[in-house]
Amino acid sequence: MSSPTERFSSRVENYVRYRPTYPAAVLDILHSEIGLTSDWSIADIGSGTGISAELFLKHGNEVFAVEPNGPMRAAAERLLASYRKFHSVDGTAEATTLRDRSVDAVVAAQAFHWFDPVKTSVECRRILKADCWALLLWNTRRLDSTPFLRDYETLLKKYGTDYAQVRHENVDESRLDRFIGPGQWRKRSVENFQRLTLDGIRGRLKSSSYVPADGDPAQAAMLSELDDLFARAQTEGHVVIEYDAEIYFGQIK
Repeated sequence: MSSPTERFSSRVENYVRYRPTYPAAVLDILHSEIGLTSDWSIADIGSGTGISAELFLKHGNEVFAVEPNGPMRAAAERLLASYRKFHSVDGTAEATTLRDRSVDAVVAAQAFHWFDPVKTSVECRRILKADCWALLLWNTRRLDSTPFLRDYETLLKKYGTDYAQVRHENVDESRLDRFIGPGQWRKRSVENFQRLTLDGIRGRLKSSSYVPADGDPAQAAMLSELDDLFARAQTEGHVVIEYDAEIYFGQIK
């Protein structure tokens, strides 16, 4: 298993093009649940190529996008350069380099499962203003809601290099308790989906760090089976991946 800060370096292009965004309904939930407004400053930790950062930038927030992986950080800098309130930061969840008491909320989207929860909690208490919020976001792929998604999950289990070990679903309540505090977090979710062509589903697959890399014979075999799955499941040249956009939130005190 490669280092969490390095394992996506060769997958940036596919990550940018084919990873799902977050629905605007996430912002509605955060507004109603924790009072999120456009005045809040956000530390987006493990910000990757900027998918979650752009959600908050469009909302009007100032966003400090903290990302240790150079190629992913550079991609975000290209994609988000037009946003005046975007700041790219070379840092980690455990050492963000941000100033003390400088942000109103910390966000980790599709990234928390890579962090040390205790060290990250200490760092968040340092950079957050008093009694402010930590938010965790995941687009959680539904595994068996359609025949295609059941077959897609079987494909990942067959060929994934360390799929079982690195799935974000491995984050359990004890890990959340160590980060936010025992019983101090809540969860909401909203539906999300991607409608993908054959090139899209191939790119979505290759954006995952547990899929065999380019040049690995196992990748060619995996893509061949994916093409067969697509041919059986497609409607008008597309398949649909269904997600639950999951939101965990609580105050780190």
